[in-house]
Amino acid sequence: MKQITVKKDSYYDSVFLMLAARGVKGLPGVKDAVVAMATPMNLELLGDMGFDPAPLAGLSPNDLVVAVDAADAKALEAATAEAIASLTRKKQATGDGGPPSAGSLAAALKLGAGSNMAVISVPGAYAVRETRKALEAGLHVMLFSDNVPLEDEVALKKLAVSRGLLLMGPDCGTAIINGKPLCFANVVRRGPIGIVAAAGTGLQEVSCLIDRYGSGVSQAIGTGGRDLKNPAVGGMTSLLAIEALAADPATKVILVVSKPPAPAVADKVIAALRASGKPAVAHFLGLAVPADEARLAYATDLEEAALIASLFAEGEPDARSARARIVEDSGNDRYNRPNRARIQELARRESRPLAQEQRYLRGLYTGGTLTDEALFLAHGALGGVRSNNHTDPAWTMADPRVSVGHAIVDLGDDVFTAGKPHPMIDPAARAERIEREGADPSVAALLLDVVLGYGSHPDPAGAMIEAIRGARSAAKARGGYLPVIASVTGTPADPQGLEGQKAKLEAEGVVIMPSNYRAALLALEIAMIAQGGRK
Repeated sequence: MKQITVKKDSYYDSVFLMLAARGVKGLPGVKDAVVAMATPMNLELLGDMGFDPAPLAGLSPNDLVVAVDAADAKALEAATAEAIASLTRKKQATGDGGPPSAGSLAAALKLGAGSNMAVISVPGAYAVRETRKALEAGLHVMLFSDNVPLEDEVALKKLAVSRGLLLMGPDCGTAIINGKPLCFANVVRRGPIGIVAAAGTGLQEVSCLIDRYGSGVSQAIGTGGRDLKNPAVGGMTSLLAIEALAADPATKVILVVSKPPAPAVADKVIAALRASGKPAVAHFLGLAVPADEARLAYATDLEEAALIASLFAEGEPDARSARARIVEDSGNDRYNRPNRARIQELARRESRPLAQEQRYLRGLYTGGTLTDEALFLAHGALGGVRSNNHTDPAWTMADPRVSVGHAIVDLGDDVFTAGKPHPMIDPAARAERIEREGADPSVAALLLDVVLGYGSHPDPAGAMIEAIRGARSAAKARGGYLPVIASVTGTPADPQGLEGQKAKLEAEGVVIMPSNYRAALLALEIAMIAQGGRK
């Protein structure tokens, strides 16, 4: 039994909507629920789910939709009432002992006199107008909203640059400004390394690794994914951010991380790093890695990017001397790179109990950049890995919901999150996918990321435990064994607690690696052993 309830002109923040949907789905008799704004993508999703399109006609992205599929009318009524009540409670809570609320940017500026930055999270149709108003008011902007047209992004960034203002976004989910984590970010030490990142979980991974190496972050500036990827945007935010970090006395080292950039835009960024006069590290996923220059290192992965930046921060004068301090992991050294022999031995141990039919690697990720890092590492080595993040149409998944062969999936992609919580906020969708992969007798290894910090679920490891246990039990019942490999992106100061999260997973037999790169290496080695047969 399906029912749609609409509240006109009732805008709610996406996080509130996601949390409300999660709460409703747990109610007795509820099969599925969507609590979302009436964006075109969400309306299409509801149609695909079999909801009656009539109540959706003529809606705008500023209208609230509560769609419930329940066993009976009583469950429908209870679920709809709870969804609306939950949103009301959350909105009231933000005004009770929290920051003062305002109905417009102008009112907010009166309440927050002296503020120099705005975080904007409204539907894409309104984001352009609000961002322009903020820039014209002299504010730096972190634009969390997505669905902003490319031509509007270009125009807004030109305006921002003309005024010497940073426009982080659109679709920018992570930043650390003056020590304050914004949106999805971790609690890391203050320090001398400035980060510019066109990659949200890439920024989180390198900032957490820098913290682990004992250094810290001066500023971490997200740019939005198109800033370096699209030639029309041309890296406008990245270039202005590098210029700002070059002039910042607290920043001694500059680190740039990006998902696959446009080569011409990457060249502009490299020129800006050279001109900064400061030691710098660049890591562009998917591009060939050039030879190091004296004060400019080119990292092959996120772990190496954080490692070399930390060594520069300790006073190493150039890339060559920094790399000279890096040793293979002996288990005790502070600055080390993976010891492939040790990883291969661990892979042999984990693969020995596999059944003969277990052959394939399956990666289930919540972070897009971490997905890409694992994908680029495994694709060539395994003779091809399917993914919804793939740029090669020959290897793009026909249906991201169904894994075939080797597959590494970004569960934070729009196809999974339209009208539903992002898996970093609500891990339930990944838990369901873990169970499905565990039921597949051809799976030889599961590869997972666990991302901590503000914005993420309060217990992401705990939310997966039952699914991991069930998947491993299913493999054992078939006469096999299921290795589960994970990395945890976080710090001891994060609200979830780094060590506690690791301990929960290790208690279930999950192998925890110290970085996403090393986790992907181990899972790759297991898959290579499985693919080549075993003695």
